[in-house]
Amino acid sequence: MSEISIIGAGGFTGKELLGLLACHPKYKAVHVTSDKLAGKSLSEVFPDLIAPKDLIFKKHEDEVPKGSLVVLAVPNDASLELTPKFLDKGHKVIDLSGVYRLHNQEKFETNYKLKHTSFSLTAKAVFGIPEIFRERLKGADFVSNPGCFSTSVILALYFLGKLRKELKPRIVADCKSGISGAGGRVEDGGFSFNGVYENFRAYKILTHQHEPEIQEYCFTGSGLLEPEILFVPHLLPVYRGILSTIYLEANSENLPFLETLAENSKSEPFIRIRKTPEEIDLAKVQHTNFLDISLRQRGKNVTIVSALDNLMKGAASQALQNINLMLNEPEALGLLP
Repeated sequence: MSEISIIGAGGFTGKELLGLLACHPKYKAVHVTSDKLAGKSLSEVFPDLIAPKDLIFKKHEDEVPKGSLVVLAVPNDASLELTPKFLDKGHKVIDLSGVYRLHNQEKFETNYKLKHTSFSLTAKAVFGIPEIFRERLKGADFVSNPGCFSTSVILALYFLGKLRKELKPRIVADCKSGISGAGGRVEDGGFSFNGVYENFRAYKILTHQHEPEIQEYCFTGSGLLEPEILFVPHLLPVYRGILSTIYLEANSENLPFLETLAENSKSEPFIRIRKTPEEIDLAKVQHTNFLDISLRQRGKNVTIVSALDNLMKGAASQALQNINLMLNEPEALGLLP
């Protein structure tokens, strides 16, 4: 059994990953940390989880078992401090923060409001979307897991393949998220039950940190320059799930966009192309690693709709998909029956 250490296991994503590892045939969680929960047992904190009950939460600074793969589920500033230390000690690392996703330091510091103290490591990190970077992820030592919004938009465009060259270089991404994907950890009244119940609003309008991430990766492999991105997230009064509506303009009418999506993704175990965009909804992807996509073209206007579970394909289960590749195991192991 390969050993997994989760730094920041007391959060939403850490809990989801613990649940996935509990049923995995090849991995086991051997070390979990949370500075707030240190000293408490896993069963005390998460009594609903089928997970190793004897695990005790440690502090982030405590020694990690030698040879274990380290998952960082911590805020950006903590990742900046901890990632170099774990890599220097020879651990394979998968980082769920946004610290090592962007290859433009100025864009990172502007969007994350944080001085990058180990930017050179970004060049060593593999961006963790298996459908795009599968070969680089196999056996990788350092992976930067993508953002949840980013995954929903980047992959919806990626499977258009060569037809991406038939699109105008301007993308409008109108995305809706449950509170667990939109900052639910933050002690902000806007993310509390009272703030979301019978309510709906936009937030971080044209300032969200996932916007430059979408811009950098959405045309990967197409030969096209980075497009202009207008990204506006909205907060749904639900716990989990992201539904993204992406507006594009094509150079001509009646292009085979939907057929191309289906053809290019037919070998992907976690991509499901629906016949109509009206078939896309959160209930079909919640608690799964699936990303559902569909689209419709009218004249030169193209509208793509995609949906995923932000805690799963947007975070924990995509991380497990990446871990499988990092450890040279079957990619869908522990994610599909």
